Amino acid sequence: MKFINSKSSYGLLTIANHWIMALIVIGMFALGLFMVDLNYSHEWYKSAPHIHKSVGFIFAVLLSYRVIWRQVNITPEAAPGVTRWEDKLGHLAHIVLYLIPFALIVSGYLISTADGRGIDVFNWFEIPAIFPANKGMEDIAGEIHELLAFGIIIVAAAHALAALKHHFINKDRTLVRMLKP
Repeated sequence: MKFINSKSSYGLLTIANHWIMALIVIGMFALGLFMVDLNYSHEWYKSAPHIHKSVGFIFAVLLSYRVIWRQVNITPEAAPGVTRWEDKLGHLAHIVLYLIPFALIVSGYLISTADGRGIDVFNWFEIPAIFPANKGMEDIAGEIHELLAFGIIIVAAAHALAALKHHFINKDRTLVRMLKP
């Protein structure tokens, strides 16, 4: 079993990171939608945001790892039969799928630290607030965070549909390469 990428396929580490991050994005989006309607008397009022922030930190670590891994590892060439414009569009989608999560992390951090308090990560440690309390920052960052969350879901859905198109219509190995090394 290959752990690193080759010119023709992705390795196990890349594949595992891809699918773990995909599950986190979907789970965090669902949890975020659930959280926005909670009121103070709801049993999940405090625990849902705590989980969301803590998993957000893990996501930030995985995203950082993924960016570093992408720089030190080979990126497989496009599968045979993939057109030049599809390859370019795929690269653009990947750039967006890196940029939006970073912006989500920053906006989530700004929401969580707007009151000047740090972020508790699973009661293991605290990420300190860099900025002093800033009234209004939570609302602005929250609006941006929500737009970015919907944005990543839209781009990820397009990414998934493109992979399915390659698999079922083009019948190339684009999707298969991200399923098994």
